[in-house]
Amino acid sequence: MEARFLLAVAVSLWGRWCSLALGWAPEQDQSFRVPAGWSHMGRVAPLDELVLTFALRQQNVDHLAKLVGRVSDPDSPQYGKYLSLEELRTLVQPSLLTLSTVHKWLGAYGIKGCTTISTLDFLECVMPASTAERLLPGAQFHRYVSGQHSAVRSPEPYTLHEELAEHIDFVGGLHRFPAERKMVTRASGKEEATARYQQRRAAFHLGVTPAVIRKRYNLTDGDIGALPNNSQACAQFLEQYFHPADLAEFMYLFGSSFGHRSRVDQVVGHQGLGKAGLEASLDVEYIMSTGANISTWVFSNAGRHESQEPFLAWLLLLSNMSSLPWVHSVSYGDDEDSLSWAYMKRLNVEFTKAAARGLTVLFASGDAGAGCRKLAGGRHTFRPSFPASSPYVTTVGGTAFKNPFRVTWEVTDYISGGGFSNVFPMPDYQAAAVRNFLRSAPKLPPRSYYNSSGRAYPDLAALSDNYWVVTNRIPLPWVSGTSASTPVVGGIVALINDRRLQKGLPPLGFLNPALYKLQEKGPSAALYDVTQGCHLSCLDAAVEGQGFCAGPSWDPVTGWGTPNFPQLLRALLNQ
Repeated sequence: MEARFLLAVAVSLWGRWCSLALGWAPEQDQSFRVPAGWSHMGRVAPLDELVLTFALRQQNVDHLAKLVGRVSDPDSPQYGKYLSLEELRTLVQPSLLTLSTVHKWLGAYGIKGCTTISTLDFLECVMPASTAERLLPGAQFHRYVSGQHSAVRSPEPYTLHEELAEHIDFVGGLHRFPAERKMVTRASGKEEATARYQQRRAAFHLGVTPAVIRKRYNLTDGDIGALPNNSQACAQFLEQYFHPADLAEFMYLFGSSFGHRSRVDQVVGHQGLGKAGLEASLDVEYIMSTGANISTWVFSNAGRHESQEPFLAWLLLLSNMSSLPWVHSVSYGDDEDSLSWAYMKRLNVEFTKAAARGLTVLFASGDAGAGCRKLAGGRHTFRPSFPASSPYVTTVGGTAFKNPFRVTWEVTDYISGGGFSNVFPMPDYQAAAVRNFLRSAPKLPPRSYYNSSGRAYPDLAALSDNYWVVTNRIPLPWVSGTSASTPVVGGIVALINDRRLQKGLPPLGFLNPALYKLQEKGPSAALYDVTQGCHLSCLDAAVEGQGFCAGPSWDPVTGWGTPNFPQLLRALLNQ
């Protein structure tokens, strides 16, 4: 009798959900494109297990943004008074109605045992593909393969019951493929010039090494970390692994002049034993040689399950760990127009959460200059990148030496990503600086190519041209990209945090409000202003491959410029 009653209740619940009006598609604008190198292998079997991530609607998001504005503003009495993870959860956790509604909906389809995170605003659920397709009408799960990597995605948009519109932001694990950033190498264009200078090694450097970084940005051999409670981190995706042996060899070759660590202190996630990835090697070696002797973590987000999104998995980790490094360097990005508005809006809130906890999150600005997108009718427009365009991250562009074989002043690296968001409005902290650029730049691209009222990036820059990296025990020259400049800036921020913590000051946290306020006070020696060079864009008659150009003060190619460590340290210690 009891079993019959429970069956009747289950059927009733399932019928209620199924009878609700359908048609709400939270990611209707999410483009589905299979990246180059991925092959379609057909539909998955009905009983194949999937892992889907449900982003539950948070509370007090507007209040959270205002709080971040206060704790990140050096002129605010709340500057540096960051939230603990518990306090953050109290502020943003979904309402009881949202939690109850979503769990009842999942339970009606027999989905139980989902895992949540500390802030209660994400659920990860395991279910058969057939259940997922009934749960999310319109979705059809297919398998795609690229080399040793496999991903399960839906080429069709999913819908949710309209009753869930106020409770769920999006569902992860359906559309987005892991973004793989290709490293830039420039060996061919330098070989002849290198040969000419081989006999004059004493006067010239043959590529960027930690010694070159430290000389250019005025770090002495004594500028290393000293505190055990300070830490920095980088994140790697798509089974991009570093090898401890590569790091040890890199420090042996290039780190003899300054105190350093040759081992990563903590790996969060799966650390594979296969071939090392060039991107992962670069990130680890340069954050640890710039932020020398500072405890370093690596977040390894391989996307072990076919239906997981590695970048989303990393964000969930940040909201689920009470103790985290203060600085995070990430070389990940995708075109804004390839992502849904709901996805970007929610991830922007995740970066706001990190800022509320005092984390400095740095993203590479990308290696496609202003980018280029072809619109209907054959017109072109620039193509901004996300998360580089988020108002709550610090975005790092790239530079090159004016003389590639001397430690001289810097010019724009033509690949340095930069521009204006088409999604996020310009934040107040940068409005004056950007207006000044738009007003004073001698030449700008046609206004139809960019959104002059959008969040502008990058915020600052560092060398991104011709690095030495050790990967798979082999020293490789001529590695380039903002994936190189970002961990360098990360290490410098971690060193400044070290000195602040020694003085009993809080870590820098979300850097942008302090950075823009510092520079807008007048000419500052804290950053080297990069005023020469342009980055690339659309190859058409209107712009002829040229995007924006560097100029005095802030610009959308190199931001405020590159760090002058002792002056930047002095300025940020006094805030």
